[in-house]
Amino acid sequence: MTLWLTPNRVSLDDLDRIVRVTGPVRLDPATRDAVAASARRVAEAAAGDTPVYGVNTGVGKLASLRIPAADTATLQRNLILSHCAGTGAPLPAPVARLILALKLVSLGRGASGVRPEVCDLLEGMLAADLLPVIPSQGSVGASGDLAPLAHMTAVMLGEGEATMAGSPPRPAARALAAAGLAPLTLGPKEGLALINGTQVSTALALTGLFGVWRAAVSSLVTGALSADAAMGSTVPFHPEIHALRGHPGQIDAAQCLAALMEGSGIRHSHQDGDARVQDPYCLRCQPQVAGAALDLLRQAGRTLRIEANAVTDNPLVLADGAIVSGGNFHAEPVAFAADQIALAVAELGSIAQRRIALLVDPALSHGLPPFLTPEPGLNSGLMIAEVTSAALMSENRQRAAPASIDSTPTSANQEDHVSMACHAAHRLLAMARNLEGIIGIEAMAAAQGVELRAPLETSPRLRPVIAVIRAAVPRLGADRVLAPDISAAAGLVRDGALLEAVAAEDDSVPFPRLGCPS
Repeated sequence: MTLWLTPNRVSLDDLDRIVRVTGPVRLDPATRDAVAASARRVAEAAAGDTPVYGVNTGVGKLASLRIPAADTATLQRNLILSHCAGTGAPLPAPVARLILALKLVSLGRGASGVRPEVCDLLEGMLAADLLPVIPSQGSVGASGDLAPLAHMTAVMLGEGEATMAGSPPRPAARALAAAGLAPLTLGPKEGLALINGTQVSTALALTGLFGVWRAAVSSLVTGALSADAAMGSTVPFHPEIHALRGHPGQIDAAQCLAALMEGSGIRHSHQDGDARVQDPYCLRCQPQVAGAALDLLRQAGRTLRIEANAVTDNPLVLADGAIVSGGNFHAEPVAFAADQIALAVAELGSIAQRRIALLVDPALSHGLPPFLTPEPGLNSGLMIAEVTSAALMSENRQRAAPASIDSTPTSANQEDHVSMACHAAHRLLAMARNLEGIIGIEAMAAAQGVELRAPLETSPRLRPVIAVIRAAVPRLGADRVLAPDISAAAGLVRDGALLEAVAAEDDSVPFPRLGCPS
C-alpha cells in the first residue's frame, strides 16, 4: 500500500511505518507545482550575473569563486563525487529507507530549487526498495550530513553501490537499470540541495526513538511482572499520588502498572499482614523513573517530527522568489533530541537492571530461591544473566554522555561550530539493542519468579505475557546455555510481542503512546 506524505504534516506514525515496512512512498501531488516553481527560479539565477551561493559559485570556503553557467552541471556532479568521503559500516536498510523519505519530504516543501524529476527518482527508489549503501561515519552534523548524503546522491547519479529488496550491494548503475530507473543528471543547485540537510541524523534519531519507545513501554510490562514476582505492593501506583505531582508520563506509567497488576493472586496473598512497610525504589518508584523517561522521549519526538518536516538545505528559495543563504542545515535540535533519548535509555536500563538484581538476591526477593533456580548450588540459574544485564547497563551509561556539547571547526574554519548530531543519533541504535537485552533478561527473571510463586498466580493481564515468554524461552530448571534465551527474549521486546500479548487478552490496558500530534 502506498504511503502518501504531505510535507509539513508527516506524523511520527508515518515515519515509524517507513522504518518498519517496505513499500511505495510518494509525495502529495499538490506539492509538484511549488517544487517546479522553485526549480525555475534557480534556473533563472544560474543563467544570471548575480552571484548566488551554490548555484553559480563554489561552496563552503570556495563560495567567492564564480562558476560559468556552462559549468553548473559539472559543479553539481563534482560536489557529489568529492563529498563521497564517508567511512565505517553501512547504515541499516530501514535507516537508509527513512533517509530517502525524509529527503523527499524536505524537497517537497518547494523551497530547495530542485526539479520534480529529482523527487520522482526518490519515489522510484523507495518503490523498488532500492537503497543506497551509506557509510555510517563522516558527518559532524553541520553544513548538513554532507558525506552520508553524498553517498545517497551518488546512487541517484549511477555511482556508488546500492541494494535492492535486500540483495547484496551492487553497482548503482546496475541497480537503477534493474529497477527501470534512469540515473539523474543534476541541474543547478540540485547536488547541493541533496547533500545539505539533516536527514541522516534525523533518520538515525527517529529509528532510535521508535525502538526505545517500544522498549520503554515493554519495561512497564516486565516491571509489573517483577513487582509481582517480588511480592511488591501496588499502593505506590495509586492514581492520586501521581496526580498530586502532575507529570503526564508519571501518571501514564502508574496507570499502566496498576492496570497490569490488577487481579493478581500473588498480590492478594500478601495484601494483609505483610511486615514490609515499603518496597525498594526499583519497584516503588517505577512510575517516577519510567514516567520521566516517557516525557523525555515525547519531547524528543516533538523535536524530531518538526525536523522530519523541515527544509534544511541551503540556500533556500523563499516565497517571494528570493534565494537566500541561512543555516538550517545545522543539526543542533537533532543533537539535543538524541542526547535526551540517550539519557532516557540509560535510566530505563538502570532501574530495570536493579529489578533483575533484586529478583536474583534472596536477601531482597521475599522468599525466592537464590538466582531463581530451584536447586541453588548445584545450579547457578540466572546468576550470570544478571551480570550480563549489568554489563549492558554500564555500556549504555558510558554512551549516554552528551554528544551535543562537542564541536570542532572544519572546512578551513568556515564551519566553525558543528552539532555532532550524527554521532549523537547513531549511538542510539546500539543503545536501544542494549536496552532490549536488559528488558529481555528482566522478562526471563520475572517470569521465572512468578512461576516459583505457584500455586499463586499473577494477574489475568500478565498471564499471557508469561505464555509468550515461555513460547520463546523455556522455564529454567537445570542450568543450560542462556545466550540463545537472552537473544530470544530481547527479540520479544524489539518486536513489541510483550505488548501484543497483553493487548490480545485485553485491549483496554492504557499503554502510553508517543502521542505527538501530526
